[in-house]
Amino acid sequence: MNDWRPFLYGGLASITAECGTFPIDTTKTRLQIQGQVIDARLRDLKYRGMLHAFLRIFREEGAHALYSGLGPALLRQATYGTIKIGVYHTLKRSLISDPANETLAINVFCGVVAGITSSSIANPTDVLKVRMQARGSHASYDNMFCSFVKIYQQEGVAGLWRGVGPTAQRAAIVSGVELPAYDVVKKHIILSGYFGDTKETHFLASFLAGFAGALASNPVDVCKPECREKRNEFSAMYAAARVGKMEGIMALYKVFIPNWLRLGPWNIFFFMTYEQLKAMY
Repeated sequence: MNDWRPFLYGGLASITAECGTFPIDTTKTRLQIQGQVIDARLRDLKYRGMLHAFLRIFREEGAHALYSGLGPALLRQATYGTIKIGVYHTLKRSLISDPANETLAINVFCGVVAGITSSSIANPTDVLKVRMQARGSHASYDNMFCSFVKIYQQEGVAGLWRGVGPTAQRAAIVSGVELPAYDVVKKHIILSGYFGDTKETHFLASFLAGFAGALASNPVDVCKPECREKRNEFSAMYAAARVGKMEGIMALYKVFIPNWLRLGPWNIFFFMTYEQLKAMY
């Protein structure tokens, strides 16, 4: 219960993964929010796919636009990632002291609690990150501190926590799937005898955890930016049901490839960094 390492390692690994995959996240966010009627600047369907969006952003707005919102994203990971991994591992050890006795149900419960707790606290940084990514080089935000001040002055405290419901729902799904999936896959690979507790095992487990997380969270991820930008926030689950009814079930997976391209590499960066930090101390 007094082990500080999961908190520190979780934060450092999350920051490393964010730096390595942020342009993918910016591209994915642009694809998700285009065509919405919430903001006149976002109504046009400018991008035909992940690669086209990446190249067009780079060509028209410059490389720095792909990193718009990196500051709040790193701040988010320093809080969200630190709390999520720290709470997950601490809660597991408080419920079951011996890792050999862990069950999938316990791990899923700990992942859900960790995701909700961390995302609720870090929500203001997520709000700012999405807005800066959406507007890129045309953002009206001078810097991270001024951005927070502007949102607070114009929208109050509620503006900083806009979309916290959908964000917490997504975090509960992602953490409740990815973290247990990694632990389960890693455990079974080691028990199979093919690999030990090696980098190869960490890579395979993180790859499959990213795929599982993308598959489970994509319907909510499709609707989350819309929920955050709307004046009247509504549940992401309701939004997903509404999109599925109006556009068909496949509409909920219209950005699955970009989502997986984001979560897959992010999880590989994260878990392999986390495991190396664990091995150091």
